[in-house]
Amino acid sequence: MSKEDSSISFGVGLLLGVVGGVIAAVLYAPKSGEETRKNLENVISDIAQKYTPEIKEAKRQALTSIDVMRYKLEQQYNRINETFKAKQIAKAKEKESNDFEAN
Repeated sequence: MSKEDSSISFGVGLLLGVVGGVIAAVLYAPKSGEETRKNLENVISDIAQKYTPEIKEAKRQALTSIDVMRYKLEQQYNRINETFKAKQIAKAKEKESNDFEAN
């Protein structure tokens, strides 16, 4: 994992920890259910508005990483497939050569 990926993971983890802490604090505050729900709604709305750019950037980076990984996996698959086909062709040529020599 690169340093940049580690930083992104740390940032996302930190953000999720803060959100979880805020939600827990709101839920355990000694208030009525209706008041707690309203506070929770306000807190979530504020957090969503405040961290929208960071969330979008993290999503963009995650999708980019997925695309890169998909490309690398496809390349590896193609190499394996080409090697397999080359071995099959070599085996068929050898068999053909052996059959020709036997006749």
